[in-house]
Amino acid sequence: MATTDVDYFGQDRRERLMREKVQDRWMDAYAPVRHLDPVLVFTALSLAVIGIAMIYSATYHRLQLEGLPAGALATRQMISLAVATVAMVMTAVVDYRYFRAYSPVIYLGSLVLLLLVLTPLGVDANGAQRWISFGGFNLQPSELAKVAVIVALAALLHERKGEPGAMTILFALVLVSIPMVLIFLEPDLGTMIVFVWLTFVLLLVGGVQARYMLGLGLAGLGAVIAAFKLDLLADYQIARLTAFLDPGNEALARTTQYNANQSLIAIGSGQITGKGFLAGSQTNLSYVPENHTDFIFTVVGEEFGFLGALVVLGLFAILLWRGLRIAALAKDLFGTLLAAGAVGLFTLQIFVNVGMTIGIMPVTGIPLPFVSFGGTSLIISFTLIGLMLNVHMRRF
Repeated sequence: MATTDVDYFGQDRRERLMREKVQDRWMDAYAPVRHLDPVLVFTALSLAVIGIAMIYSATYHRLQLEGLPAGALATRQMISLAVATVAMVMTAVVDYRYFRAYSPVIYLGSLVLLLLVLTPLGVDANGAQRWISFGGFNLQPSELAKVAVIVALAALLHERKGEPGAMTILFALVLVSIPMVLIFLEPDLGTMIVFVWLTFVLLLVGGVQARYMLGLGLAGLGAVIAAFKLDLLADYQIARLTAFLDPGNEALARTTQYNANQSLIAIGSGQITGKGFLAGSQTNLSYVPENHTDFIFTVVGEEFGFLGALVVLGLFAILLWRGLRIAALAKDLFGTLLAAGAVGLFTLQIFVNVGMTIGIMPVTGIPLPFVSFGGTSLIISFTLIGLMLNVHMRRF
C-alpha cells in the first residue's frame, strides 16, 4: 500500500510539472518581447540614419564658412536619435492600456506646455513663437500635442465604441480645437492642418457614420472660406497656401515661391543617380533655404537622384505598411486607433513635405518624419513607433 501511494504521488507530481512546463512554454510564446516588429524598428532607424547623413551634407559647407565644426548639426541630431531610441523603448515597454487610463493627464500636460510657449518662456524665431528652451535644447510642444491628441481621441472613441453619436463627435472636436487655437496663436498653420487630418482619420477609423463625416467636411470647408473672408490669416500665410497654384507668377517667384522653385531646380539637377554625397551644388551653396529641415528631401534628390529618392520613399512605404498591419491586428479598438493615428500622421507629413519640394503642395513648414533636422520631431516620431510596437507586441 505504501508503494502504491508513493507511485501515485510521484506520478501526480510529474504530471503537475509537465503541465507547468507546457503553461510556461505557452506563456513564453505570447510574451510581448517575442512579438517585436524588427522590420518596423529597422525601417525607422534607417530613415533616421539617412536623415543624419543628409543633414551633414546640407550644413557642413555653411558651418565651415562660419568657422563652426562641420558636423555640429549632424551631431546634435545623433544625440536626439539616442534620446529618441530610449523614448521608443520606454513607450513600447509600458502596456499601452495604461496610456488610455492616463490620457487626461497626457492631454492636459500638452496644453500646459502649449500655454507656456505663449509666455516669455517661449523662444521667438523667424516671427513665430513655437519653442521652449531647456538648457540649449529647444522643445516644440506642438509636436508633443500630436501624440497627446491621438491618445485622447483614441481613448474617447474606445469608451464610446460602436457608432459614436453627435455628442461624442462634439466632445472630440472640442478636445482637438483647444490645442489648435493655441497653435494658431504661435502661429503654426502647418501643424493646425495636421490636427484637422488626425481628427478626420481617427473619427473615420472610430466608426463615425458617413453622414456625420460629410457634415464635418462641409463645416470644415465653410471654416476655411470664413478664415479667408474674415482676414483671420496673415497675408504671408495666404500667399504660402496659394502661391503653388500660380508657379508662373514672377513676383511670387522672387518671394513666396522662391524656396519651392529652388527646390525644384535642386531635385531636377539630380536626375537619375544624383551628383553624389556632398557634391550637390545647390545644397553646398545653400540656394534652397532651410534645406536641413523642411526641404531636406531636396538634398536626397540632388545628391542621390531619382533612385535615392525612390529608396527613401520605399522605406516610408514599408513603415506605413507595417503600421497599417499593426492597426488591423490590434486586439482592441484603442490599439487600432493608436496605430491608425500614427500612420495617418506620418502619411500626411510625408505627402505634404515631399509634395512641397516638388511643387504640388503649399509650403507649410511640416517636417519630413525621421529625416528633417529637429530633436523634438525625431523623438516624437520614435515615440509613435514605440506606440505601434506596443500595440503589436500585446495583440494576443
